[in-house]
Amino acid sequence: MTVASLAAADEVGFPSGFPLLPHPMEMIVGLVSFAILYWVYSKYVVPRLETLYDKRRAAIEGGIEHAAQAQHEADEAKAKYEAQLQDARAEAAQIREEARGQGAQIVEEARARANEEGARLIDSAHKQIEAERQQASVQLRGEVGRLSTDLAGKIVGESLEDEARQRGIVERFLADLESGDVTPTSVGTEAGA
Repeated sequence: MTVASLAAADEVGFPSGFPLLPHPMEMIVGLVSFAILYWVYSKYVVPRLETLYDKRRAAIEGGIEHAAQAQHEADEAKAKYEAQLQDARAEAAQIREEARGQGAQIVEEARARANEEGARLIDSAHKQIEAERQQASVQLRGEVGRLSTDLAGKIVGESLEDEARQRGIVERFLADLESGDVTPTSVGTEAGA
């Protein structure tokens, strides 16, 4: 400590042995200010902070309860959704099986219809072939008859243009031809007769 500072300390009434102690007036002002601040804080600030704290705690606890309830509802909804999904999968599998069965049935019906249509077409073709064969047979008979009459006329040397006579000769010749009784000698003798 310096001499000037000790001299100044003696004039204001500071104790000379304890240089770190504050002035008693500062202590009194500090204690009164602290008491006023303590009273203001305890009367106004702390109750408001307690109210805010309680509201905050209630909101948090309510939020936690709400979150727990929402989690429970979400779990129930998830279980319900999974049950519906399982039902939908089972129904889809059943629909697929029914569709496969119906598809097989449709294929079988189409096959049966195709077989029936094929049989009908074959029958129709057989009938058409038979009709064309009959028509060709009639045309061939007429042509063979005409040719045989011309040939017989040339062999006999006379005209066989009488239609009734010509028809009788042709019919007899074709009947003999079908029965297998035609021989070269019988053709010559019939033509001469």
